[in-house]
Amino acid sequence: MRVLFIGGTGDISTSVSQLAVQSGFDLYLLNRGQTKVNIPGATLIQGDIHQPDQVRQALDGLYFDAVVNWVAFVPEDIERDITLFRDKTRQYIFISSATVYQKPPVHSVITESTPLHNPYWRYASNKIACEERLLAAYRDEGFPFTVVRPSHTYAARIPSAIHGSPYTLADRLLKGMPVIVHGDGSSLWTLTHSEDFAKAFVGLLGLPAAIGQSFHITSDEHLNWNQIHQIVAGALEVEANIIHIPTDFIAHHDPDIGAGLIGDKTWSAIFDNRKIKTFVPGYQATTPFYRGIRKVLAWFDADPGRKIVDPAVHAKMDALIHAYQSGGR
Repeated sequence: MRVLFIGGTGDISTSVSQLAVQSGFDLYLLNRGQTKVNIPGATLIQGDIHQPDQVRQALDGLYFDAVVNWVAFVPEDIERDITLFRDKTRQYIFISSATVYQKPPVHSVITESTPLHNPYWRYASNKIACEERLLAAYRDEGFPFTVVRPSHTYAARIPSAIHGSPYTLADRLLKGMPVIVHGDGSSLWTLTHSEDFAKAFVGLLGLPAAIGQSFHITSDEHLNWNQIHQIVAGALEVEANIIHIPTDFIAHHDPDIGAGLIGDKTWSAIFDNRKIKTFVPGYQATTPFYRGIRKVLAWFDADPGRKIVDPAVHAKMDALIHAYQSGGR
């Protein structure tokens, strides 16, 4: 089965690419060649998806059982892809996001039938618009789409709500610096290791029953944000110095961080995975976070150059803490 990944070398998609090759797919990767990730067994095609004529030339004569775009974010990306691939694939998979689900939530458990509504975060509203365009194309012309909605999926980043950059949270913990947890840290969150995500995703490739369907793919483990930070600290063999700051205060001082909190991480996120388990029998996430974070830290330790720390983020966190502790608004 011939499959095209547009991207395919990112934090989530690298694990999927590796498993797809191991599972016997004839995998093609279309990207600009700027990311240094080697996927043995995949065919690399250099091209920029934002240059449609260049892509047509690069893919001339090729037909795919499935095309996956890992880097589509706005409706214009979808419009371009419908034109490019309407006669070149049996399945087009759009990587959406679990952020599209209704905020604030009115039910504690999220299913694929949960309404799509997130006016707080442009990233999420753009993903919703992309899904709506694909649904219209399916209804109007039978364009064979499948939507996949990852939640917080990790492989080469330390999971964090606000600390940014791949390694900044770990750096603060190792240096004994305070780390911010929004609210009282009791809201529940779902973290999924990319290797678990890949097991379900590969099962959807080329699956006729998945056409016209939407799926989220997550683990079934639910941790609160206090526990998440404590588990990261434990893996680093340090204590977490947690400072709780109300979400509204953070959003007032930093609207960009606030959008990602109010539009996503402030709310508890518990996912019902019965649908993906029905379409991909046998799927089960098997990497609890206390083991998954050790895999991430081992990946960083294998190449210290990966330990990217952003001094500007440190300064931003310190300023937030100072403002809150000094009673500012």
